[in-house]
Amino acid sequence: MRNGFTTGSCAAAAAKAAVFMLLSGNEKKTIGINTPAGVLFSTAVNNISRTEESVTCSVTKDGGDDPDVTTGMEIFVTVEKNDQNSGIVIKGGKGVGVVTRPGLDQPVGEAAINHVPREMIRENVAEVCSLFDHTEGITVTVSVPGGEELALKTFNPRLGIEGGISIIGTSGIVEPMSESALIETIYIELRQRREMGFEDIVIAPGNYGRDFLKSSYGFDVDKSVKCSNYIGKTLDSVAGLGFKRVLLTGHVGKLIKISGGIMNTHSAEGDCRMELMAAWALKAGADAEMANRILDCISTEAAIEVMNSYDKNLVPGAMERAMDKMIFHMDHRLEKAALRYGKEKPQIESIMFDNINGKLAASAGAEEMLAVFL
Repeated sequence: MRNGFTTGSCAAAAAKAAVFMLLSGNEKKTIGINTPAGVLFSTAVNNISRTEESVTCSVTKDGGDDPDVTTGMEIFVTVEKNDQNSGIVIKGGKGVGVVTRPGLDQPVGEAAINHVPREMIRENVAEVCSLFDHTEGITVTVSVPGGEELALKTFNPRLGIEGGISIIGTSGIVEPMSESALIETIYIELRQRREMGFEDIVIAPGNYGRDFLKSSYGFDVDKSVKCSNYIGKTLDSVAGLGFKRVLLTGHVGKLIKISGGIMNTHSAEGDCRMELMAAWALKAGADAEMANRILDCISTEAAIEVMNSYDKNLVPGAMERAMDKMIFHMDHRLEKAALRYGKEKPQIESIMFDNINGKLAASAGAEEMLAVFL
């Protein structure tokens, strides 16, 4: 299946082309950028409009074989010199949402252009500025015609992002999300590891979990397998292939769902994040008022912040209880799968974290198991 490119990659490519045209005075019909994943993104540059003071152009969003609602949209960028010499300033224009509630990637009041796309835009604009020895400030405004209407088909309104879509992406590429293809790919990766003689395996839903292991423990992420949202299906494969031990690491926003027995963590399959966070907070000693505040949060990290404001001991207590229940549900899933395949049940351990506080909870044998891989 064919990969696509994120709205963040499109914005960065359009920004690079626009600033090149602004500083060179020449039209640019194609542009290429390096994505964080190391994949080159080459694309046509559309809708070019130039004046002496500014340049506007667009790049067409191509989601590849992923059924993304933004595929086919034009991501526009306008660049202009600013006389404040304030570096590279990034703004959201029409069709790009504004953050109205805390707990998201950007603070309240900022355009919903996430930090990785912002870094990509800055790096590519700075590269062109260096080429032309331009040392004055540049203002970059990203806009998406029709973004307001399109956002209504996304989770943005529920998350507190109003007025348009988000400019997102952590790797710069969009990997196809065909469920059967993804599950088969996960199985193939696991089977390869098993056939190489490995009896232990580390799994993580995505890049956040792998990056956490690398930064916190020095773990070689190439030794892990990304399981996406398919926790249950991955555990079935782990048991069926005869692994002896499995360690799951991931962000609390995904893993907290497992404490409620949810084994496919995609939002379309089930959420209950805030309900589960509130339940474990109550078990750890929170009162009804605190539980209600947690239920009003839009992200697990916002809920963690609320709990910390109540009692610094609340988060460890709540997360420890959540982890115990996660292990219970995953162990039960492994037991059923092992029985079905006639295998010995693997040992399951887990580490859960968030992007602000780092490690939130670890099962009893998680770090000892991880040491086997280091």
